[in-house]
Amino acid sequence: MSEETNDNEHEEELTNEGEQLDSDYQTDSVQEETITKVTGMYKEWFLDYASYVILERAVPSLEDGLKPVQRRIMHSMKDLDDGRYNKVANIVGHTMQYHPHGDASIADAMVQIGQKELLIDMQGNWGNILTGDRAAASRYIEARLSKFALDVVFNPKTTEWKMSYDGRRKEPIDLPVKFPLLLAQGAEGIAVGLSTKILPHNFIELIDASIKYLKGRSFKIVPDFLTGGIADFTNYNDGKRGGKVRVRAKISQLDKKTLVINEIPFSTTTTSLIDSILKANDKGKIKIKKIEDNTAAEVEILVHLPPNVSPDKSIDALYAFTNCETSISPLACTIEDNKPVFVGVSEMLKHSTDLTVDLLKQELEIQLNELEEQWHFSSLERIFIENRIYRDIEEEETWQGVIDAIDSGLKPYIKHLKRAITVDDITRLTEIRIKKISKFDIDKAKQFIEGLEEKIAIVKDHLANLIEFAINYFKRLKETYGKGKERKTEIRIFDDIVASKVAMNNAKLYVNREEGFIGTSLKRDEFVTECSDIDNVIIFRRDGGMMVTKIDSKTFVGKDIIHVAIFKKKDKRTVYNFMYKDGTRGASYMKRFNVTSVTRDKEYDLANGNKGSKVLYFTANPNGEAEVVTISLRAIGSVKKLKWDIDFADLAVKGRAVRGNTITKYSIKSVDFKSEGVSTLKPRKIWFDDTVQRLNVDERGELLGEFRAEDKLLIVTQSGKAKAVKPNLAMHFEDDMIVLEKWKPNKPISAIYFDGEKERYYVKRFLIETSEKEEVFISDHPKSQLEIVATDYRPIAEIQYSKRSLENEEVNFEEFIAVKGIKAQGNQLTTDKIKNVNLLESLPFEEPEEKPSEEIEVIEEEIINDKLPIEVPEIETKKPILKELSAEEKAKNALQKSIAKKKAEEKKEMMKVRQNCFNINR
Repeated sequence: MSEETNDNEHEEELTNEGEQLDSDYQTDSVQEETITKVTGMYKEWFLDYASYVILERAVPSLEDGLKPVQRRIMHSMKDLDDGRYNKVANIVGHTMQYHPHGDASIADAMVQIGQKELLIDMQGNWGNILTGDRAAASRYIEARLSKFALDVVFNPKTTEWKMSYDGRRKEPIDLPVKFPLLLAQGAEGIAVGLSTKILPHNFIELIDASIKYLKGRSFKIVPDFLTGGIADFTNYNDGKRGGKVRVRAKISQLDKKTLVINEIPFSTTTTSLIDSILKANDKGKIKIKKIEDNTAAEVEILVHLPPNVSPDKSIDALYAFTNCETSISPLACTIEDNKPVFVGVSEMLKHSTDLTVDLLKQELEIQLNELEEQWHFSSLERIFIENRIYRDIEEEETWQGVIDAIDSGLKPYIKHLKRAITVDDITRLTEIRIKKISKFDIDKAKQFIEGLEEKIAIVKDHLANLIEFAINYFKRLKETYGKGKERKTEIRIFDDIVASKVAMNNAKLYVNREEGFIGTSLKRDEFVTECSDIDNVIIFRRDGGMMVTKIDSKTFVGKDIIHVAIFKKKDKRTVYNFMYKDGTRGASYMKRFNVTSVTRDKEYDLANGNKGSKVLYFTANPNGEAEVVTISLRAIGSVKKLKWDIDFADLAVKGRAVRGNTITKYSIKSVDFKSEGVSTLKPRKIWFDDTVQRLNVDERGELLGEFRAEDKLLIVTQSGKAKAVKPNLAMHFEDDMIVLEKWKPNKPISAIYFDGEKERYYVKRFLIETSEKEEVFISDHPKSQLEIVATDYRPIAEIQYSKRSLENEEVNFEEFIAVKGIKAQGNQLTTDKIKNVNLLESLPFEEPEEKPSEEIEVIEEEIINDKLPIEVPEIETKKPILKELSAEEKAKNALQKSIAKKKAEEKKEMMKVRQNCFNINR
């Protein structure tokens, strides 16, 4: 009866289910007829897809610094780890149990981890980050976890786990990494509407920064690249959005015709670098003869230059027009709590350090708990065996009776225990073997328990001083794994390279003076100069007009051109000597000026703007030279002095807009060149900025001295090379430069060096015999080495010998050896081994005084002066222009100068007041 009832109930259930199915079907039919907007579906699906790509593929986690594929690779390698190498193909296959993607993406990700040389110990051809060569197939290469990874990355006791995508295995949510791994390796990824670019940092510097943070001190970290190179981190912006890092290849001059690239910028390869150089050469931006790529374990690219091409200019051109300089824009984006966050690298390091401290605390707490449990059971075991409690269970017939008997037997001895006894504790006691009981040694048991108590005390001390423990942990990492991880990228501040100044001449400039055309396509007309297609041209015309325009194939600039040249912005050294007649009936004037800045394609009138003005005489002088010219007048009326000489050196260099000094109001027949002059510019002060390794005239760095046109720089390197060269603001200097100063031809250079061939020390004094030529003044043996070099007149050196029995000795270079040729070997100093050579204070020497300069300083003046400091008398005085002035005239001129100076000071003061008012209003 009950069975029938059950069957009937079952039929009712089936019937009810059928009715429900019919109802659902009807509902679904109704739903199928409704309209769903695609926009809503697209919005939801796109958001799901974007979230998946951001969280599961492209962006690393802030906790362990790994992307999901990287984390799964590391976990798989730990699963397979037995101390031996595994085929990468095997590791990739094992990783596919956790990572739901193809084997190619896993293999590529694994190669990228391996090439960072931190977590994976590699064997085989893993590719080359310098050349861009790919790794061999995964079946040919092998890998295992590095000792660093085993030490820092894994700990199953502090790892949180989740189920894999198919639910068959467990994988870590985040690996318990006790190190700022994300900053050490860097990361790059492009997601949907989001990207990240975290640059790699130096292993040792990260540890030092973590220690500073734990000590409460400030720190600053900047990237370091495995490819080396030189980098400017001035605008790094802590790795946040908007920052920029400039990275350059390390280029040095092998000889006058060869440059060598030893390190390349991050994100480039030797292949891409060479391609960019060849491309720039094809476009005419730079000039090279050929390139040799000798890269193997280290980068070596030889750039051979054609004759008459400056190596210094070529280096700047390589930086300006090729991938020898690149800009990197960092973007620090990571995943925290399943959300993308933008934080700086300093915050990342703080977070990682705090996480490391927390993980160390967890490990210590787990260790303490294990030690206390071990102490607890060891104490129970000792009580159980020492008091023979195991005999109390001989007559017990039930398991519960055994438990109760042991529990009762232990009670008198457990007062010193740190926790109550549980059934599990008693169960473990029953599992002790008879063999262990029979061989139990009470003294050894006591010693073992005391050892546990010491370990417990140590762990508790570490927990009480957790920060100090963490600092020691980081110090241990640095000591154990820091060897060979020193900084590879040199930190330097770059000077900006103006492309127009370093562009190689890839075009030819022509001019048609009468018709007024200039350009690169006028090949039938007059050739002017070789130029670059990004240069500007300055043009002067007979009517006094001037303009600056960009080079093009053909440009009309005005008829009757008298001068065409490449324009150099802010050039205060080029001085233009200028004579003109003001209008058809006006007087004639003369002036000297330079052109430092103009508006491109704007017409400038260098005369007074009157119609009919005409240029009588014009010269462009690249170093401020002032010539003497002869003025010839037309024989008109009562004019008797028809010819005299004028020296442009008597005029100051002013702005181009001044009217100039009056020559005469009469008609000039001709102006003829008579004799060359010398530079009238003041000696130029030059500084050396060690930060950027460049010369400058902006008072940055160390003052090298005042330089005339003929003065030169003395450069001496540690490799034993010396040269005297003209200072050029575009010059590059070797990394081993030890002397940089103004060269005095008669001041000897003193040196002590070790001759590698003869294994003797020599002393020599010499002069630079041929300027502009680099010469080696030590022997060319590979073991030859320069000990010291001195450029004082009377230097003294102290010799410290390796043998303790030998006393220190002083060497007076002046008495020891006479000045000889630069190629001379010198006099032997000693046959004994030398420990140190130190320069002492030189003997006094009265240096001959240089003649004071009478040269004229460049005066910047952009306003037309109607009243001139010196009034030039007119022709009717029957005396030559620029005559010797009388005492009365000198006094008058001095008064005028004083008044003019006072007015200028008042005007300057008024400008300051106006500027202050402007700033206040703003």
